[in-house]
Amino acid sequence: MLYSMKTVCEKTGMTYEALKFYCNQGLVPNVKRDSANRRVFDERDIAWIESLGCLKRCGLSIQEMRHYVQLCLQGEASIPQRKTILAQKRLELLERIGQLEEAVAYVDRKQTFYDAVLAGEQPYVSNILPQKEDTP
Repeated sequence: MLYSMKTVCEKTGMTYEALKFYCNQGLVPNVKRDSANRRVFDERDIAWIESLGCLKRCGLSIQEMRHYVQLCLQGEASIPQRKTILAQKRLELLERIGQLEEAVAYVDRKQTFYDAVLAGEQPYVSNILPQKEDTP
């Protein structure tokens, strides 16, 4: 079965503009056309487009995605290179996760502090406002 761009966008959550851009950038190889010369996609194309969305969320640039596509088109022989690319992105993602966990912990600490101040359990202290002992 073949699907229109609109249907593929609905299935993948990708915008029409993004899908068209990916196609124009050569990120969706072997795009098929219907009798009116409109792009159409099969289930394998949809699975690949979903993979592109994941690669984007992993932080691959368009240039990196293009390189990855070229490697994929080489078949099994390029698997070691693809594994290297994904391993590097995995490390970067783990670092980002650590940074996000630190940010969440900061927000949690601030919320706990603000709750204590509002409940009258703790005095308000600011790192940017002068303290009473700082004023002349």
